[in-house]
Amino acid sequence: MAKLYHVPLSPFCRKVRLSLAEKRIECELIEERYWERDPDFLRRNPAAKVPVLRIDGKTMAESTAICEWLEEAYPEPSLLPDDADGRYEVRRIVAWFDDKFHSEVTSKLLYERVNKKVMKQGYPDSANVKAGAQAIKFHLDYMAWLLDHRRWLAGDRMTLADFAAAAHLSSLDYLSDVDWSRRDQVKDWYAKIKSRPAFRSILVDQVSGFLPPAHYADLDF
Repeated sequence: MAKLYHVPLSPFCRKVRLSLAEKRIECELIEERYWERDPDFLRRNPAAKVPVLRIDGKTMAESTAICEWLEEAYPEPSLLPDDADGRYEVRRIVAWFDDKFHSEVTSKLLYERVNKKVMKQGYPDSANVKAGAQAIKFHLDYMAWLLDHRRWLAGDRMTLADFAAAAHLSSLDYLSDVDWSRRDQVKDWYAKIKSRPAFRSILVDQVSGFLPPAHYADLDF
């Protein structure tokens, strides 16, 4: 069985978890306190980052690289389009969320409010939290614009782009940091994706010291 070293609210870990679950690959989840820099974990990934996936005798790091490897090694069901243009668009949106959204939103909200407490790094920076709460509005509006032109974020079928976005938004939703009333298109998209069987394990995650809102695991919000 595959093993995934992860942190429950990490969007990068969640993206890999969603890909594994969608492809019906059985995987043991092992919570890793990577900030403690355990020597055994550092041997798996000297960068001291999660996720780390052990599968088929291999140890792999970096979430997007892992997801693309899974796509090649386990092609069904496919999470990337067949054509070059379609694959480009998926990769562009994955990068948007893992780079721009993460920098402007996730790191300002999730990392300030949860990671600092868990890692005993002090109190949240209120300026960062305010900036993240403002920035997410722009990103929700951008998602709504995409969904006005497409059924899913990158085209007419669900792809890794949707999992990347859902990974970030689900982590923030655990903290009630997503205003689902802002854009109906985004709320409807998230309702579709979180009702998938691949999402089940994510919706039962619990983080000590933080309780999710009642709607977090409610498929009908």
